[in-house]
Amino acid sequence: MEIERIEYKGWPNCYRLSNSLVDLVITSDVGPRIIRYGFTGEENEFHEFADDLGKTGGDEWQSFGGHRLWHAPEDTVRTYFPDNYPVQVRQYPKFLRLTQLTEPTTGIQKEIDIRLDPSTSHVQVIHRLTNRNLWQVELSVWALSVVALGGVGILPLPARGEHPAQILPTSTLGIWSYTDLSDPRFTLGKHYVLLRQHPRWTVAQKIGALVPDGWVAYARAGHLFVKQFAAYPGELYPDMGCSAEVFSRGDMAELETLSPIALLDPGESVEHVEDWHLFKDVPQPESDADVEKYVAPLIANLK
Repeated sequence: MEIERIEYKGWPNCYRLSNSLVDLVITSDVGPRIIRYGFTGEENEFHEFADDLGKTGGDEWQSFGGHRLWHAPEDTVRTYFPDNYPVQVRQYPKFLRLTQLTEPTTGIQKEIDIRLDPSTSHVQVIHRLTNRNLWQVELSVWALSVVALGGVGILPLPARGEHPAQILPTSTLGIWSYTDLSDPRFTLGKHYVLLRQHPRWTVAQKIGALVPDGWVAYARAGHLFVKQFAAYPGELYPDMGCSAEVFSRGDMAELETLSPIALLDPGESVEHVEDWHLFKDVPQPESDADVEKYVAPLIANLK
C-alpha cells in the first residue's frame, strides 16, 4: 500500500491510498471523509457533489459526497453538525487515522481508521465515536456511502422459511413515512430488496432491515461495491431495528450500515467496522435470480 499527499478537486491536503488495483482519496481539509474509492484510473464508485468540492468552513452542513461517519438516530440538529473543518491525520505503517475535533454541539468525537490490502480491493474502515461529554450518551455508529448514479442497491433479507414450519415473524422492514413500495425503483423479492437510482426519479425512497448476513451492495456499470459488517441480531438497533439501509433520490443514492445502540459513559468509545470490496464484470441485477447468479457467489467467497 502506498500513501501520498495530493490535491484533489480544490482540497489541497488530501491523502491517496493505493495499490496496483484500487485507490482511495481521503480529505483532511474537511471530514472525516473518504471522497474516492475505485479501480485505479477508472471512475469513482462514490458520487461527488460538484458544487461542494473544494469548499471549507461555514455553518451549513455540506454533502460533499463520498463516505462519511454520522451518529444515529437521525436528528435534524444533532446529526447534521457540519464537518467543514480540518481533521487531524495520523499516518501509521498499515493504516491512516482521521480524527475530527469534538463536535461542540454534541460532545461526540468522530474518528476513522482506513486500511487498504496490499494486493486486492479490500478496504477495512473502522468507525469510532467517543463521548467527550460529562454525562452518558446513547447512540449508534452510522456509516454512509454516497454511491455513483445509475446503479441498484441490494439489501439482503433474513433467511426465509416455509409455512407451517415457520409460523412466527422473523424480521421487520424499516419503512419511512416517504417510502412508497409501489415506486418502480423497488423490486421486492423473497430474498432481496432492490432499490434503483435514476436521475428522473427525484422523490426520495428508503428502506432498511436487520441483515444477519452482514452485507449490503451496489451494482453499477459492470462493477459491484460490497460493504460487509458484523451483525448482532439479538441487539437493539435504531430505525426500528435496522442494521443496513438503502436510500435513493434523483441526485444520489446511499448504502448505509449501523451498529447496535450503545450507551456511552464519559470518555467511552464504540466502534463499527466495514469491509469494502470491488468486483468487475458483474451484470446489474434485476431480480432475486440475478442476485443469486451474479452477486451471491462473490459474497460467499468473501466469508
